[in-house]
Amino acid sequence: MSRSKALQYYIIARLLLAPLMLWTITTVVFLLLRATPGDPADAILGNRATESAKEELRKQLGLDLPLWLQYFNYIGQLLRLDLGTSLTSRGQAVWDVIGQYFPATVELAVCAMAIALIVGIGIGVISASRPGTFLDAGGRLFGIVTYSLPMFWAGMVLQLIFSVQLGWFPTSNRFPPSLAAPPNITGLYTIDSLLSGNFAQFFAALHHLALPSITLGVLLSGIFERIVRVNLKQTLEADYVEAARARGIPERKILISHALKNALIPVITVLGLTFASLLGGAVLTEVTFSWPGLANRLFEAISLRDYPTVQGILVFFGAIVVFASILIDILNAYVDPRIRY
Repeated sequence: MSRSKALQYYIIARLLLAPLMLWTITTVVFLLLRATPGDPADAILGNRATESAKEELRKQLGLDLPLWLQYFNYIGQLLRLDLGTSLTSRGQAVWDVIGQYFPATVELAVCAMAIALIVGIGIGVISASRPGTFLDAGGRLFGIVTYSLPMFWAGMVLQLIFSVQLGWFPTSNRFPPSLAAPPNITGLYTIDSLLSGNFAQFFAALHHLALPSITLGVLLSGIFERIVRVNLKQTLEADYVEAARARGIPERKILISHALKNALIPVITVLGLTFASLLGGAVLTEVTFSWPGLANRLFEAISLRDYPTVQGILVFFGAIVVFASILIDILNAYVDPRIRY
């Protein structure tokens, strides 16, 4: 089988699995929400509302129907790309909720991922290129500590030190209330402020973004550090690297041009898994730093038993993770021919 044919079959197989994965995610989300304690009618109307008023609201929301009928109605809505209407946002469509809050999450996630890649790969390369030294031991310790630290605890500690004690960064929010927000072009404050040419807004947005993204990025960087360190160390011991040394090629060129390129292939695979961790960590980070993103809105919806909003956001996140994983798999298969055979 030719390489192009093998790659085409691999891509088709991965794309055919996407609907199955999305269906599994939507079903699990639906069942878990119904299994958790709490009643949306109580959350919306309060404990003082009469039972008849609550029962009427349940009928309006379709919660009085049998579970199987609720499920099929829910799947039917999803097939029409209808995520429903929020129960706690004055009739706002869930798609509008996502459009309002998702740009803040994207901005935080992109900055955190960039920091995670730079820090993780950098420390991994330094650690693997100097085996047996204190730099190697320090890199291993960094990977273990950052991988094991709870996100919410690290966020609160850094917030206490750098925001409360030192006053270097703001404690919450995305933008200072004393300054007008950038025009809504992309929804990303740093990008929108640059597009409008307002550098005061750019630095203000960057100032608020710094601590949450550094917290999330550094804690995720331990994953990349461990992967790069292990694979680069194995690559530096490979026969073709020894042959390059025997030909008199400088060590720096061997590291960058020969070893590092092959050692970074597993990083592409880990990117997909880390992306899922990034969305999960964003929930804790946004809540800790009061970041007005979609993950923080999800936390509020869970607290208020807002079924449509919780379902819609989780399915939206799930779809992103599924398609990101497929894209990473395809990219990995293109880079490494062994995967598609």
